[in-house]
Amino acid sequence: MNKVTNVELIGEVVVITTEGYLNKDLGDEIQNSAQEHISNGKNKVLINLERSNIVNSIGASILIELIEQLQEKDGSLAFCGLAPIIEKTFKIMGLTKYCESFATQDEAVAAM
Repeated sequence: MNKVTNVELIGEVVVITTEGYLNKDLGDEIQNSAQEHISNGKNKVLINLERSNIVNSIGASILIELIEQLQEKDGSLAFCGLAPIIEKTFKIMGLTKYCESFATQDEAVAAM
């Protein structure tokens, strides 16, 4: 199933955990979850993709929109737990120029 399984605030970082295929539906869920916190002044978002192992172009384009929104608020987006194919896709698409990727959630939260 493609869904956001958890959204939590750890310190100043909004952590969004997903499961399944990162397509339009899951991308929209991520965007909506992040937007709730961004509108409340939070500007650091971590997406934990440990249980998502594939992404399509529409899902990636939604992430690009989220990066742009956060940059407008002097914020940042990061990822953790990327499957090798997603990490490669993000590099090819240039997403890694605008956000960091970490092996674990703890590492990401500490760095953000």
